[in-house]
Amino acid sequence: MKVIKSGLLLGLMLGALTARAELPADYKVVLLTENFPPFNMAVDDKNFARDDGIDGISAEIVREMFKRAGINYSLSLRFPWDRLYKLTLDKANYGLFSTTFTPERQPLFKWVGPLAKTGWVLLAAPGNNLELKTLKDAAQYQVGAYKNDAVSQHLESQGLKPINALRDQENVKKLLSGKIDLWATTDPVGRYLAKQEGVSGLTTVLRFNDAELYLALNKDTPDEVVQRLQKALDELRAEGFVDEMTNSYL
Repeated sequence: MKVIKSGLLLGLMLGALTARAELPADYKVVLLTENFPPFNMAVDDKNFARDDGIDGISAEIVREMFKRAGINYSLSLRFPWDRLYKLTLDKANYGLFSTTFTPERQPLFKWVGPLAKTGWVLLAAPGNNLELKTLKDAAQYQVGAYKNDAVSQHLESQGLKPINALRDQENVKKLLSGKIDLWATTDPVGRYLAKQEGVSGLTTVLRFNDAELYLALNKDTPDEVVQRLQKALDELRAEGFVDEMTNSYL
């Protein structure tokens, strides 16, 4: 009986080791991110950074998640989002964060998360008294958004035709100069970007969606990787690490 138990235990241990060793020794995930404060951003506010030159709520969580899961990665912050999104769609073992999870995007990637929660809003310039009851009411106005961002994609799916910028910060100046009437963006990201541009007092005209941010992985990413990362994230959340990181930036 002891021999059987010992053999069974050894088998389970070897099985666990085999499952853990399914990945090649040189396996690495190529992680991409952008300036999307306070979730991920370059320490020096530039449009290119690597590794320790990147911080933010999601960046801190993702680093700890990969460390705990025992998976190697490289991390770089680049520009624009549209290019990063297409790279992650096309290249095996690429990952992108912070990516808003939507039903339309669900079949395009493998997902780990949520890393954080956000809201989608329409912002107006200080002193603007626009009032909207629904998103469709915005169709009569010039609405600025961020190209290939989930907010912009959602507006287009609702029949709106947003004026898309390659940098979301551009919409702050457009709003103040009257080139757009409303800025469709993520809260609190929009206010954070506006503050960086020296602008405060933007008015929330409409909050039209609540969303969650994830790590999106190329569809060819091994399930073993996804499972280990999700397990690590779940543990970090249970231990209070996720809340701690969130509170340290907001």
